[in-house]
Amino acid sequence: MSTTSPATAFSTALAAVRDGRSVDEAAGELLDLLTPRERLWLLDGDLPFWQGMADTMTNGYNRAPIPMGRIDRLGIPGLLFSDGPRGVVMGNSTAFPVSMARGATWDVSLEERVGTAIGLEVRAQGGNFFGGVCVNLPRHPAWGRAQETYGEDPLLLGEFGAALTRGVQRNAMAVAKHYALNSMENARFKVDVTADDAALHEVYLAHFRRVVEEGVSGIMTAYNSVNGEWAGQSEHLLEGVLRGMWGFAGVTVSDFIFGLRDAAASLRAGLDVEEPFRQQRARYLPDDLEEGRASWDDVDRAARRVLRTQLLHYATRAEAEPPLDVVFGAGHRALAREVAARGMVLLKNDVVGEAPVLPLHRDSLGCLAVIGRLADMANTGDHGSSDVRAPEVVTPLRGLTEALPRTRIVHAAGDDPAAAAAAAAGADAAVLVVGYTAEDEGEYVGSDMFSDPALLALFPPVGDDPDGRRFASTLADPGALQVNAAGGLSAGGDRAGLRLRPIDADIIRAVAAANPRTVVAIVTAGAVITEEWRDTVPAVLVSWYSGSEGGRALADVLLGDADAAGRLPYSVPVSEEHLPPFDRDATAITYDKWYGQRLLDRDGHVPAFPLGFGLSYTSFALTDLTLGTPDGDAFHASVTVTNTGPRAGRHVVQLYGRPEGVDPVADDFPARVLLGFAAVGLAAGESARVTVPTSTRPLLRWTAAGFVPASPTAVVEAAAYAGDPDAVVAPAELKLT
Repeated sequence: MSTTSPATAFSTALAAVRDGRSVDEAAGELLDLLTPRERLWLLDGDLPFWQGMADTMTNGYNRAPIPMGRIDRLGIPGLLFSDGPRGVVMGNSTAFPVSMARGATWDVSLEERVGTAIGLEVRAQGGNFFGGVCVNLPRHPAWGRAQETYGEDPLLLGEFGAALTRGVQRNAMAVAKHYALNSMENARFKVDVTADDAALHEVYLAHFRRVVEEGVSGIMTAYNSVNGEWAGQSEHLLEGVLRGMWGFAGVTVSDFIFGLRDAAASLRAGLDVEEPFRQQRARYLPDDLEEGRASWDDVDRAARRVLRTQLLHYATRAEAEPPLDVVFGAGHRALAREVAARGMVLLKNDVVGEAPVLPLHRDSLGCLAVIGRLADMANTGDHGSSDVRAPEVVTPLRGLTEALPRTRIVHAAGDDPAAAAAAAAGADAAVLVVGYTAEDEGEYVGSDMFSDPALLALFPPVGDDPDGRRFASTLADPGALQVNAAGGLSAGGDRAGLRLRPIDADIIRAVAAANPRTVVAIVTAGAVITEEWRDTVPAVLVSWYSGSEGGRALADVLLGDADAAGRLPYSVPVSEEHLPPFDRDATAITYDKWYGQRLLDRDGHVPAFPLGFGLSYTSFALTDLTLGTPDGDAFHASVTVTNTGPRAGRHVVQLYGRPEGVDPVADDFPARVLLGFAAVGLAAGESARVTVPTSTRPLLRWTAAGFVPASPTAVVEAAAYAGDPDAVVAPAELKLT
């Protein structure tokens, strides 16, 4: 808040906190100044429901901060919401690569820089509450919103969520979501997800715990039900686990519109704020309080948390106000390009002639064929609540054309294998861009949402409200929910399959037959099964939804200006049958501990590509692993990394733990778990001693008595990926006592 603004009750309390007063005492004193009506005002959004809905449909989602709990009389700024996580949804901001692409960097310092940039863009545009720390675990790669999270491993998720939180909270309050067990999209408003305590604490809650420990300001609840109770009104999750076990002191908020089903029950359970408009609580809480279904103690508990969170944020955020031109400025665009290049994962790079196909060499490219419907498409992810409206998106075709000014570029965009082959046949190399768009995967916002009686019952009556009538008339248009540019809505949802379109496979085979130097770049968020065509091409790169600078970043990697440094943040199976069951229309499902790499290991299925896999343009060797003494549930391991190849490059050291004597089937515990990781850049021939921060938590199992070691001892591997046969094993075992 500006130091030149007139003094208010909030600014006076803030000054006291900065001078050393307890933030809890200051929040309590501020609470005492609020009228009963103002206390209730803190517990939901500021905009009338139908006004907010109509404005969204007319002007687009979250183009400006969405205010919640602002009390002008006392100068309380409120929670001024901007969505995420690939950047700031407000205005015309920098579109960073989606979170899954950032997870593929395995570089938390880089993610913290992204968080700092996002926080600056939130603040510069008038926001203070960033709802974009998504750490849900994608139990199945068909999940439509896998692009919003970082990978399949709880430790990876937790460390990246913590890094984003650290960066954002220099300038804005960070909000982690969706708590908990949210990894189905089409059925998110109706599905009941059951999980026992062991699966919850070992797998699905571990990363939320880590982000809470990092000091995240907010937790957003999920739409789905958990063990028979809607997540937004689960007292066990909110007051029991989140606050009772983990000591969370921030603010809890619902997901938008459909995030709770009972105003009083949600308040009693510990949900502080109903987002984003004045909806169920505004309508029902006064009578609920009058009739005893909720108490004023419940109101004050939530209101105090809202005030405390704001005071703490304003007391600790960076002092300097960022200028508006930081938004989509040169520095943030350069960062987006760096992150996009760092995250691209090289899965295959065969030798053709005397050298691997990649990197391509400028001097030998008289003609380059750039092929595919996605090659010249601005394709940064879905068009749901995470959509970032960047002023400019550099496509693969543009990025390669800029990088190769003396090369003739031939572009074939249609779904025509013969035309694609003809374009490739006369070129020195062919780059084929295939994969998905917002039509295939993403947040699901379909017309059936607004015809479901259970969901419609959560809306206030339209009555004579002109905004409500306007919204209703908009929904009467069958195409209203498909106009993504205006409303920011999408009908993507969960993927129908894990393979490319059949026509894409046909084009790949045709192009590969016409040109032996064919590179396939896959635009995706989750795993793609490639068995039916991968053997026909020499090079395969996962290029992700790579943000506003993605085309330039793709050129950087293909031409070797940047090393192929990304590593898969999940495993890729050879068959759908090796995955957990997935019914995107399910109303009930049970989550156990088994999915991804852990499930493949348990069942003895060799993956097409394991967790952490990725090739480089150089080679690395690991030697001399030593383990430090555990300090609580953490320790440090050190290993020597040597670049044994001909050029500079980056490597990701991954530490895995194998609990000794544990049988995955009999003991219901994984054979191998990720304990830590660290990325390092090295010149050709250079060696460095790399220290890897490591956690013993993944080696613990949950019991009625809390966490206990899965085994008294474990062996630690320093590896390039899960199951790496060249892993270096510590000469001493890590004792868990």
